[in-house]
Amino acid sequence: MKKLLFMMILCFSSHAFTQNKLTVQVKGLKNNKGQVVVGLYQGEKNFLRKVYFGKVVSISNNEAVVEFDHLPSGEFAISLFHDENENGKLETGWFGIPKEDYACSNGAKGFMGPPKYSDAKFKINENKKITIKI
Repeated sequence: MKKLLFMMILCFSSHAFTQNKLTVQVKGLKNNKGQVVVGLYQGEKNFLRKVYFGKVVSISNNEAVVEFDHLPSGEFAISLFHDENENGKLETGWFGIPKEDYACSNGAKGFMGPPKYSDAKFKINENKKITIKI
């Protein structure tokens, strides 16, 4: 009986603390200048407001790859931009229109404003690889 109880606890514990890896390949960058700034968001209320995890990665052959380790299972979205001048900020012009290239997961695009979370969200419950074209 003790062995059965121990095995049940062990199985529950390993499942409850499952950690996932997300690999994001960014394609279509127009040059190798600068860096790519990537924000991973968890949940609609945080999308484009509060980054769950952010990374800055280098560019090679007009592509970039970023990995997020130890992610819990759940719903996430990504927003990223090509920071050509390496100042860590998305450059904008008149009416807040971005001057630097940007993209979101699932190819989500906004109309007269930022993309919607519902268009950019995806689920993670195991290791996952996605490609985002900028």
